[in-house]
Amino acid sequence: MKDNNKKAKRGIPQKSNFNEWYPFIVEAAELIDKRYPIKGMDVWRPYGWKTMRLIDSHTHDEMERTGHGECNFPLLIPEDLLEKENKLVSLLKRAREQGVDPEELRHEEDEAGFKKEVYWVKHAGENKLDVPMFLRPTSETAMYTMFPLWIRSHADLPLKIYQTVNTFRYETKQTRSFIRVREIHFFEAHTAHVDEDCATKQIKEDLEIVSRLMNKFALPVIISKRPTWDTFPGAWYTIAIDVVMPNGRTLQVASVHHYRDQWAKAFDIKYENLEGTQSYVHQTTYGMSERLLGAIVGMHGDDSGLILPPSVSPYQVVLIPIISKNNSEIIETKLTEISQRLKDCGYRTHIDNRNIRAGQKYFDWEIKGVPIRLDFGQRDLDSNKIMCTSRIGNKESINLEDLEEEINKKMDGIHETMIEMSNQKLKTSIKELPELINENGTWKLSENLENDKVYWTAFGGTDSDAEVIERLTGLTFLGESLDEFDSDVQCCISGKNTKCKVYLAKTY
Repeated sequence: MKDNNKKAKRGIPQKSNFNEWYPFIVEAAELIDKRYPIKGMDVWRPYGWKTMRLIDSHTHDEMERTGHGECNFPLLIPEDLLEKENKLVSLLKRAREQGVDPEELRHEEDEAGFKKEVYWVKHAGENKLDVPMFLRPTSETAMYTMFPLWIRSHADLPLKIYQTVNTFRYETKQTRSFIRVREIHFFEAHTAHVDEDCATKQIKEDLEIVSRLMNKFALPVIISKRPTWDTFPGAWYTIAIDVVMPNGRTLQVASVHHYRDQWAKAFDIKYENLEGTQSYVHQTTYGMSERLLGAIVGMHGDDSGLILPPSVSPYQVVLIPIISKNNSEIIETKLTEISQRLKDCGYRTHIDNRNIRAGQKYFDWEIKGVPIRLDFGQRDLDSNKIMCTSRIGNKESINLEDLEEEINKKMDGIHETMIEMSNQKLKTSIKELPELINENGTWKLSENLENDKVYWTAFGGTDSDAEVIERLTGLTFLGESLDEFDSDVQCCISGKNTKCKVYLAKTY
């Protein structure tokens, strides 16, 4: 209780009140500053930007390892390309709703896609532009305009490219740092393949990349195939990756789309096949955003602030000199030597030489979530030891002779403990949906739902059945689990046999 009172005096809300804790922490930890005069466009502070760039570096390594080439497309896109995308999206949406082949339908003028969400540029200086332009909301239209120029034969495939850029969407809902913003730090990979099977193999590779990345960030996720009505109309299917936040809401941090040849037909992306005839490519996309950082903050933080995984912490080790008037030079010299030893091992270190009390330094680095803090004073110098404090709650004195070995063990231990704690949080956040009971034509639940849970159930019903469940529960269908039941079970509403397991949740 005494400790909680101290934290309350420092102004940190308890994490159990997530809606207050989250916006406080992202600013108090100096990740961003929300005071920029455009709502939903936050200023990245150095500590937050370094954290995001470390997240990007892991993504970049995975892209290079799997043969993707990095590119950078222009920010501005001409209006006619948006119209081209809107017509395609509208056509595919109507075809899906009517259950017919898109080629059986005529193109119609319809406001679909991103038209209502984009920021327009209609003047250059005092001159009105003949063709208005817009800030990219994503890059399909820009990239796929170039693909026909790059792809001519089967020898040019697969084409695998990616970029990390800012995208812009006029999000009219309530904004929330990293989670719902109007200027988005966005990663997107786009690929083109000879046929559907090759594109499907790319989807599998993308999901393997997701698994490796989420392990590095210590983020357990729910992976599901989005229901038809929640799939991007330009995609054949969408697989989404969601993190469960402390309040039980799910946050989509990544998605993978299989496009088949739908975009290729709209943008005339063909290649000469082995038979010497022309074929349309099959395409995929894989996207992530700064929501990854929002998920890391929400999943790992506690009442004292952030807890950053070692893989993305700007400083993995912070060193604090404990000095007096007579020993400052020798303590600082020794601490510099210790810091260099750790840097030689590949660690990101920082010596906090600020002229403030040690207690204030402890508080600052605790709220910023640094994995390990090392305190060094005269007593440590005399005993050839250093005091080591872990952000996840362990404190002990270690011999300087064993410094590198001990820090390696502790850093690995922190990562493994964060994974274990996160998996446990996810496990306790998911439970089976209560039984649905139909009484005289009215559906009800056998028991009340909990506000902070994600639910699963067996489902083999229709879209209208799903709508009944969503209205009854107030939850949203996340989609089908990629892991089916081992044997047939009864659908929760239709009673039909199915192996399909679906997740339902409140979402951001």
